Amino acid sequence: MNKKLLAIAIAGVVAAPLAQAQTANVTLYGRLNLDAEVILQNKQDTAVTASQGPLKQNIYRVSSNSSRLGVRGTESLGGGLNAIFQIESGFDASNSGGQLATRETFVGLQGGWGTMKVGFFLAPYDDIQSIFGSAPTLQTGILGSQSLWSNTGFVGNTTQLGSFDDRVANSVRYDSPNIAGFTGSVQVGGRDTGGNEGGDIPQQRRHAYVISTAGQYNNGPLAVGLAYEVHNNLRDGTPAQPKLQDQAATLAASWNFGIVKVGAAYETLKYDIPQANGSLSDLKRNFWAISATANLGPGQLYAAYWKAEDGRGGAQCATIGGVTTCPRVGAVTMGPNTSSQQWEVSYTYPLSKRTLVYTGYTMIDNKANANYNFGVNQIQGMCGGNGASCGDAGRPQGIVAGLVHFF
Repeated sequence: MNKKLLAIAIAGVVAAPLAQAQTANVTLYGRLNLDAEVILQNKQDTAVTASQGPLKQNIYRVSSNSSRLGVRGTESLGGGLNAIFQIESGFDASNSGGQLATRETFVGLQGGWGTMKVGFFLAPYDDIQSIFGSAPTLQTGILGSQSLWSNTGFVGNTTQLGSFDDRVANSVRYDSPNIAGFTGSVQVGGRDTGGNEGGDIPQQRRHAYVISTAGQYNNGPLAVGLAYEVHNNLRDGTPAQPKLQDQAATLAASWNFGIVKVGAAYETLKYDIPQANGSLSDLKRNFWAISATANLGPGQLYAAYWKAEDGRGGAQCATIGGVTTCPRVGAVTMGPNTSSQQWEVSYTYPLSKRTLVYTGYTMIDNKANANYNFGVNQIQGMCGGNGASCGDAGRPQGIVAGLVHFF
């Protein structure tokens, strides 16, 4: 008898949340995005003879480009108010592996007044990319637009500090409703670690924060966006200057002529740099881009040119033993020959509403002191900058053929 009562009690506990889940609209979704790549003239092998120099060979690889699996849902609370949630995980479909909730993960409320959500997700600064970036190839992989824009790059699976196109932990975000084509967003986030580290400099960073805001107008053929983001205390400083601030702003616009959409963008970055005398100076960099997206048959042809200009500012370089080293944040450094440019062309062809194929070519052309890499799926053996003349090792370039399925 006791066993029967226990079974009934357990069934009641399990059934209650399941019954509640039936009242919510829950969707399992995801996408698999894989491509085969040939990275040209990059792998540096040991020379057979001393006079021959390093041998340059192509790299052949398969890359997983923001493949994901998630669950999202809504529940009507009445009066036009909805509860929303999402748990999204990224995984490496080319070589296995992944972790839970590594992508857009949040809970929030949504109504006629807009959307408020709390969790871990991309900041409004990222929203600007779709105006001028590589939207036909889903703005990811080595064909993504982040290689020069926003100083994005990954060390392992972690976005480098100093990047402005990133997910922000411990975040609260508000998105306004669309009013005659105008939308606005603002997000505030804390440190990824939640500010629980010890030590002198990390203690100064316990109150670190990110503020990101963006506004867009998208109505008819015209799209315009303006974004600004500030990072306070996210990068390590020095004992004399532990508190560093980074700032970025992007203005982008596009005009859709019907058969072709033309886009452009301008960005400025500014980083605090500690000096040897204990003071603070700055490192700045400007960026601009132009792009075109054309309807070609059932697919889309995309072509773009990006230009990261020389770094500048009041920060001082140091010369030790005849070698000059300048301040660097991510790929951005200062002085002459620290600029880079990138070309790209791609074509995306839909096989169905849920499956598409794409192909493309891209090249980053670094000057002698520059060190820009692919924004996603970076390669090894890159030029180290600071006066090095690296030839093809300073020109990451590759040919891509990919397949995407949405579910």
